[in-house]
Amino acid sequence: MGYVSGSLPLVDTYQDTQLDALGDSTRRAILHRLMDGPLAVGDLARHFPVSRPAISQHLRILKDANLVVDRASGNRRLYQLHPAGFETLREYLEQFWGQALDAFRRKAEESAANEKKSAPRNKARKKEKI
Repeated sequence: MGYVSGSLPLVDTYQDTQLDALGDSTRRAILHRLMDGPLAVGDLARHFPVSRPAISQHLRILKDANLVVDRASGNRRLYQLHPAGFETLREYLEQFWGQALDAFRRKAEESAANEKKSAPRNKARKKEKI
């Protein structure tokens, strides 16, 4: 097991797999294509400068990350976005958004409090100049 720092263990989470999957621009582009609806590997491959087997590998990674699902349709497989996978990813990212908003709120309140404290001094300085 790896360590983040001297004593904190590095914990692999399910979201790590999803974030790793999203780290590749081709996989993000595949997801973007699937926003319009289910597609077969061949249909997806037409839009990319890579082979069908390469698209299949990208889809396998996205499927392992629970971001896409597939189903049989005749002699081919159709891939589509998996909303439940994106929901868990959204929940994970919202933790950071909540923390960022809290930090912003604290900083804004701190700035407002500092302005109130310095307001009487600023008024006194302006009177001195007159």
